Amino acid sequence: MENLLSIEQLSKSFTLHNLDKHIPAVENVSLHLQEGEFVGITGKSGSGKSTVLRCIYRTYLPRTGNIWYNSERFGRIDLAAATEQTIIELRKHEIGYVSQFLNVMPRTTARELVRNAIVEMGHDAEYAEAETIKMLEHFELDRSLWDSYPATFSGGEKLRLNIARAMVKRPRLLLLDEPTASLDHGSKLKVKVLIEQLMKEGATMLGIFHDLEFMHDLCNREYRIQNGSILATEKKEKLTTT
Repeated sequence: MENLLSIEQLSKSFTLHNLDKHIPAVENVSLHLQEGEFVGITGKSGSGKSTVLRCIYRTYLPRTGNIWYNSERFGRIDLAAATEQTIIELRKHEIGYVSQFLNVMPRTTARELVRNAIVEMGHDAEYAEAETIKMLEHFELDRSLWDSYPATFSGGEKLRLNIARAMVKRPRLLLLDEPTASLDHGSKLKVKVLIEQLMKEGATMLGIFHDLEFMHDLCNREYRIQNGSILATEKKEKLTTT
């Protein structure tokens, strides 16, 4: 099976200019995802897991290395060297990112956030509205909140909305950065149902979860990271604690 994503010798560090100091985050990380896989990244807090995902999504620009992605629109491209316009197009149409934080434009309602994500994919307004309703209902977001601004939501409500907005687009590659960190058990199960549905539809996913039980029977393989470097990778029936 063909790789959808191949990372080769990825390194990223951060510079504290006021202290003239470089802080290494990840060093010479290599990993790959085949189409249709769900791969987990595990490791302690601060080990570099989120940095890898943010480099793929190009929130961070890597210092060195390549991130080869097999795009439907652009063919095989290096995300580390792609133009900003190409990255914007990929985020709209192919690559999704979910974290535990919700960053949205002010004065945009919950309904508009989800609906706009679908319209970005080229769907008409009627389809977008129907899919928005289904997704908001799935995550049991109270109807009284649908036309409200997320700034007024609780942490759990914001997180459910963030997940709904990313998953409704059914991206080819979905990056999951601790998306269930503050959800209750019932909400986690709803996320799991959607992940299983996306897997059946052929989506490829790379995920970080502290709640490893959540990933039971979901992940095909696990990469373990320690101090910014890959320790090992293995096929997993069930992820083990670190």
